[in-house]
Amino acid sequence: MNPVTRRVHVRVPATSANLGSGFDTVGLALDYHDELTFTLSDDPADTDAHVNIEGEGAQTLPRDETHLVVSTFRRACRTFGLGRFGFTLEAHNRIPQARGMGSSAEAIVAGIAAAAAFAQDGELNRSAIFDLAATIEGHPDNVAPAVFGGLTVSWDFSTAEGVGSVPIPGGEPLHGGFHTVNYPVDPAIAAAVFVPDYELSTEKARQALPATLPYRDAVYNVSRVGLLPAAMNPGALAAATTSSDGSDADGGIAASVAPSALAATANTLLYTATQDKLHQPYRAALMEPSWNLIERFRSHGYAAAVSGAGPCVLVLHYGDAREAIDAIAAEDLASGHWQVLHLPIDTAGVTVERG
Repeated sequence: MNPVTRRVHVRVPATSANLGSGFDTVGLALDYHDELTFTLSDDPADTDAHVNIEGEGAQTLPRDETHLVVSTFRRACRTFGLGRFGFTLEAHNRIPQARGMGSSAEAIVAGIAAAAAFAQDGELNRSAIFDLAATIEGHPDNVAPAVFGGLTVSWDFSTAEGVGSVPIPGGEPLHGGFHTVNYPVDPAIAAAVFVPDYELSTEKARQALPATLPYRDAVYNVSRVGLLPAAMNPGALAAATTSSDGSDADGGIAASVAPSALAATANTLLYTATQDKLHQPYRAALMEPSWNLIERFRSHGYAAAVSGAGPCVLVLHYGDAREAIDAIAAEDLASGHWQVLHLPIDTAGVTVERG
């Protein structure tokens, strides 16, 4: 099959996984993007990848077939029925590498989305992109928001040996493998991401985790992660739990809150929903500056957590809190070892332009 276009431009958001309580399941897309342009070679004899990189990773990332975007693109082209062809990749990278902002998920999603855009016209098949991206990455928590945008909760569904799916009454069979659900995010919720000048590998962060956990800690996290969809969309929660005459519908926290106090209620939910006992305490010693910053923010009532495996620090808030957040971290920012990104939530996920 021949490509349907000669050029594809891909835009993929940064992502933050876990959000404290949602270890290996929850992800959030941030309005901070890498942009990549794939242009096919005019020489039929040229089947190589020619890679140019600007920004993050320009001095360290490979410029050949071993580049993660390129190797993923090649694999996706085979999956979508495209042959091998030469191309130039222009990568404009903003997402920091090895900091917990989903740089590897971005690379994988970019390569697959580009291949999909070369393979056929029309809207992207996001489900197909997610399936392949999660398989390549090995876990879905970052690739899901990179594909779909917003807040995602993902899982790996296991079926019995020799059984590929489970019948669902009135619906499509539930197949084995990775799945995700996309939740709306209130536009008043934003993120502050604190980026340190040191790195931490995901592998090293995983090695710090214990083989077993206390039952009470698992229950603790289940109760918190169950709050996350409501905490990320508190306006809808308030509307749903308040009766038409303004009285409490069920005694819920949002039901009794007037609109002027919604920000306080929302930030209370965010703070509670991001509490964690499953992974962050065990990794704290690997990123002491990050952990100290998280504890300082949480002591001031802010929903702070490690972004992914770290060492970036994510602070979620409802309403404008930029000045207050920067003031809490003023000493860290003045040290020159940190920078802060104040970001809206990305709701579009990966996007492509052909031609």
